[in-house]
Amino acid sequence: MFVAAGFVAAAIVAGVALARTSAPKIGTGVVVINTALGFQQASAAGTGMVLTSSGEILTNNHVIRGATTVRIVIPGTSHKYTAKVVGYDVADDVAVLKAVGASNLKTVSTAASAAVRLGNRVTAVGNANGGGRLISARGTVTGINKSIVVSDDSGGSESLTGLIETNANLQPGDSGGPLLNSSGKVIGMDTAAASGFVFRSSASDGYAIRIGKALSIAKQIVAGHSSARVHIGATAFLGVQIQSGTSGSGAVVAGVVSGGPAAAAGISAGDVIVSIDGNPINSSRDVAAVVLTKKPGATVAVTIADQFGGQQTVNVTLGSGPPQ
Repeated sequence: MFVAAGFVAAAIVAGVALARTSAPKIGTGVVVINTALGFQQASAAGTGMVLTSSGEILTNNHVIRGATTVRIVIPGTSHKYTAKVVGYDVADDVAVLKAVGASNLKTVSTAASAAVRLGNRVTAVGNANGGGRLISARGTVTGINKSIVVSDDSGGSESLTGLIETNANLQPGDSGGPLLNSSGKVIGMDTAAASGFVFRSSASDGYAIRIGKALSIAKQIVAGHSSARVHIGATAFLGVQIQSGTSGSGAVVAGVVSGGPAAAAGISAGDVIVSIDGNPINSSRDVAAVVLTKKPGATVAVTIADQFGGQQTVNVTLGSGPPQ
């Protein structure tokens, strides 16, 4: 009796374990991303693809650019998560997030984007216009290995290359979502026009980053390997706004964040940043390029020319701020 009871008990335990491991995965592998842009007093929305069941999520960098908070929503469920930025590549417009506390999420299935051909049927899935639900748009591949130039609201621009072009009707909010082949596998990451990040192109077609390239960058980010293009972890923060159109000798400070690092060091609106740690500064892009190489807590030497023609160098301890 004792042995038999033990056998039955073991069988029950095994059954419970099996039931636990076979629990249905959460979601579809595609998520909604909502961000708060605290320093701009605005919000934004985009899409992401789940890479791991524990919540590593692939998206465009411009989806989370400037975000002071990032939240992940699993459409059709009650599951919501705060997300942290694992890292990002500004030049290639790729970012990886981690949904804090997530588990048992359904992941996307990818295909070899090298096999993409003109005329292939595709479907783009995303949070079109930030509506909070996933919408599909069907089309075909109209171009391969395309290049476009995109501009941002700080006056900078990036050239994206090797893209898949499609006539699927991509909308703002679709950014970071999957471009699926006829088998429902991901061949690209949609990079749709969005507020503050727009195509300099007369074409009406949309574009997607080849999934192979996006995953290669994501792998580097998750491994923690920073480079000239890839930023890992928290973003250093100077706390200045550079006057739009600034170029030439120095960058004019249009404003400073109250209580921020620059303000604490005595930098104020109207000052002109001439250099940071000896690097010449002529635009907001120059400022970002230097600060992105630093870690929060690092001290940098900022040389400024004031409104009266005097020049001085102040030490600024960088804070932690939004991704760039």
